[in-house]
Amino acid sequence: MSTMGSIKPHGGVLVNRITNANSTGLFSIKISDDLANDVENIADGIFSPLEGFLGQQDFESVVSRGRLANDLAWTIPIVLDVDEKTALKMKEAGKVLLQNPEGIGVAILRVEEAFPFDKEKTARGVYGTNDSSHPGVAKTMFMHDFLVGGKIDYIQRPEESKIRKYRMSPIQTREAFAQAGWKTICAFQTRNPPHVAHEMLQKTSITTRDGVFVNPIIGKKKSGDFADDVIVKCYETMIKLYYPENRCRLGTLHTEMKYAGPKEAIHHAIMRQNYGCTHIIIGRDHAGVGKFYDPFAAQKIFENYPELEITPIFFPAFFYCKKCHTYTNPKACPHDDDAKEQISGTKLREMIQNSQAPSEFILRPEVAQVILNHPKPFVD
Repeated sequence: MSTMGSIKPHGGVLVNRITNANSTGLFSIKISDDLANDVENIADGIFSPLEGFLGQQDFESVVSRGRLANDLAWTIPIVLDVDEKTALKMKEAGKVLLQNPEGIGVAILRVEEAFPFDKEKTARGVYGTNDSSHPGVAKTMFMHDFLVGGKIDYIQRPEESKIRKYRMSPIQTREAFAQAGWKTICAFQTRNPPHVAHEMLQKTSITTRDGVFVNPIIGKKKSGDFADDVIVKCYETMIKLYYPENRCRLGTLHTEMKYAGPKEAIHHAIMRQNYGCTHIIIGRDHAGVGKFYDPFAAQKIFENYPELEITPIFFPAFFYCKKCHTYTNPKACPHDDDAKEQISGTKLREMIQNSQAPSEFILRPEVAQVILNHPKPFVD
């Protein structure tokens, strides 16, 4: 496994579904940009061991127990939903060309099965709730009634773009880590620009490790979240100005936020194991939304998945304490809230909308400037 670096991919083998298969004359369907991203993630092995969309046995096993039918850890269903009529046509065709919204054929799906599914049961299994104010539940309820399972053959990547230039496959990340001489790599999952507290958390984690892989999610997010290009620009700025050379690598992960809390924390860890990371930072309320999850549920769930090779690092929330004169956390700081420089996401958005820069203990001034200079820093 030496070419795979120091940590094996999830399931032991890095999946590669890139081919130059001929798609002429195939029945075709259009899929969303987010689904097209996930097809590429399957092809590149980011979702190893998946080789395509889940079939019924795997799907039901993932929903009910957070594992594939063969017992391998897997917590987020990767599926293709269609209406009944399309499902029948796809089964009949056998091979189907998947086109992105621009009509470019990105992959061929070898249809193995089509099956109906229970949306309420799926929502409860993945998100722990049927409350439609949860964005993941709402999305599940709007899905078509049938799922189509089968392996994919990936044939055409989308054009390069500013936002895609940081996209890396596990082969590329593993090579980059090896070239940097990193043996212990800490992954940092984010969907926000870097607060100084995040930066300190990252730097604390690499005090005893070789480097940090900052891996923001690029893809569909809920209204009020930061826009993708703002997040990338902020990280470019922070890494350039505040990181020593060869200690931080930026790479984007193109997939949709699910807001599935603990289940998504496991999914995030598996993807980063596939990238070659040995550790992942799991913070308070990781991948949570609203008040749906206990703040430490995403840390506790790792007890159910001891076989994962990637090691979670659990951090409480970091903040700047005016009395301690340092960035610290509740485990190390005895002072009350008055001494802490903290800001809620809502308050931060309000300040930015009013063109106010937050305290330099919250955001680096240069990072704040990137956000303030952006015409539309938030998702509508």
